[in-house]
Amino acid sequence: MRRKTRNFKQKTVQDNKTFTEGSDLESEKDGPTINERIQAVKRQYVCTECGKAFSQSANLTVHERVHTGEKPYKCKECGKAFSHSSNLVVHRRIHTGLKPYTCSECGKSFSGKSHLIRHQGIHSGEKTYECKECGKSFSRSSGLISHHRVHTGEKPYTCIECGKAFSRSSNLTQHQRMHKGKTVYKCKECGKTCVSNTKIMDHQRIHTGEKPYECDECGKAFILKKTLNEHQRLHRREKPYKCNECGKAFTSNRNLIDHQRVHTGEKPYKCNECGKTFRQTSQVILHLRTHTKEKPYKCSECGKAYRYSSQLIQHQRKHNEEKEMS
Repeated sequence: MRRKTRNFKQKTVQDNKTFTEGSDLESEKDGPTINERIQAVKRQYVCTECGKAFSQSANLTVHERVHTGEKPYKCKECGKAFSHSSNLVVHRRIHTGLKPYTCSECGKSFSGKSHLIRHQGIHSGEKTYECKECGKSFSRSSGLISHHRVHTGEKPYTCIECGKAFSRSSNLTQHQRMHKGKTVYKCKECGKTCVSNTKIMDHQRIHTGEKPYECDECGKAFILKKTLNEHQRLHRREKPYKCNECGKAFTSNRNLIDHQRVHTGEKPYKCNECGKTFRQTSQVILHLRTHTKEKPYKCSECGKAYRYSSQLIQHQRKHNEEKEMS
C-alpha cells in the first residue's frame, strides 16, 4: 500500500531572498524580504495625523496627544498637567525636593535624568552644535534650533485663539493657559497677571528691589537672570545681535528690535493721555511722568525729588562738591 504524502510548502531564506520548497525548488518569487516583513510588523500602528508609525499601540496613544493636546496626568499640588506619566513623576520632584540623579564629578543632584545629562556637558565641555551667527554652542541640536530663532526672528508657534506667535512651544503653552481659564498668578502690589508662578516671582522683585543675580566681574546685580546674561556680554565684548541695515551690533535681541525701529520709523507704543507715540516702552514710561508729575528719584541728602535719574545724578554732584569744599 502506497503511503499518501502531503506536499506542504516551507519558506527558507538565502541571501535575503525568499523561495518555496516542495518536491523541487521553484523559481524565485517576487516579494518583500524577511527584514522588510519584520519592520512592517514592528510598525503597524500609524498616526492618522502625521503618518508616524509605532511598534506598540501604547506608544501611538501617547504620540497622538501631541496633536490633540490631551494632558491626562495632573499634579495634585499645583494643577499642572502632562501628556505622559513619566513627565508627571519628574515634575512632582519639584514639590517633594527629591533629586535622585547625582553628578559623579561634583556631587550636584538633579530631579530628572535629562537635567543631569545636560549638566554633565559642563564637565566634559562637549558642545557640538555651534551657532554660525554668534558662535554660541549647544550640547543638543534642539537647543541650537531654538536659539537660532533669536537671529531669524522666526515665531513658528501661533495661538489659534488670538494669533499671537512665539519662538518656543513652551511660551505658547503658557500663553494658552490664559484662554483656557487656567490658573493665572496675580501680583498683590499692582495687579499684573502672569501665566506662570516663576514669572510672577520675577515681576515682584520690581516692587521688593531684590536683585539676586550678581555679575562676577563687576558686582552689579540684576532682577532677572537673562538681564545678567545680557550684561555679561559687555565684559566679553560679545554683541551677537547685528542690524542688517547699518551693521550696528547689540548684546540683546530686545535692544536690536528697539534699534531697528530707527530704520523702519515704527513707533508702536502710544501714550493714552496725549496720543504721542514712541519706539520703546521705556520712552513711554518716562513720558508719562510729564502727565502724572511723578518724581520717583529722591535725593537721600536733602529729600528733593526728580522725574529722571539723570537729573538726580546731576543734583547729587552739587552735594559732593559742597562736601569737598567744606
